[in-house]
Amino acid sequence: MDMNVLIAALRSQRGAAFRFISMLGESTSFQLHISVPLVLEYESIAKRERLRYPERIGVNNRQIDAIVNYICSIGQEHEIFYLWRPILPDEKDDCVLELAVAASARYIITFNKRDFKPAERFGISLVTPQEFFKIVGQ
Repeated sequence: MDMNVLIAALRSQRGAAFRFISMLGESTSFQLHISVPLVLEYESIAKRERLRYPERIGVNNRQIDAIVNYICSIGQEHEIFYLWRPILPDEKDDCVLELAVAASARYIITFNKRDFKPAERFGISLVTPQEFFKIVGQ
């Protein structure tokens, strides 16, 4: 799961991103994969966005910590032993790609499919949360 999906879920409880986040740990249709660098990015970016745009992010830092802790508790952790950086246009996205490859993931859930286009070389499909729900029949 790309960072922009988490931020979208924190901004609105109406969209597919919030629905995706809400289903984490409850669905048997998919498994969330995490790594230490990605979790640290989730936490830092979410808190930065909350500080920068408090009217857009409807949760406080304690709630962000709880969400990140929950993600850590249900996610399948992977250690990343290789760094191919930079492959993607935004080097901060490379940790998502590295994790997806290490986890043999079939999908990267993102709203930024254009910047993740090189991931397709690894056989990883790029889908939005809404597209993912159609794939898994949710």
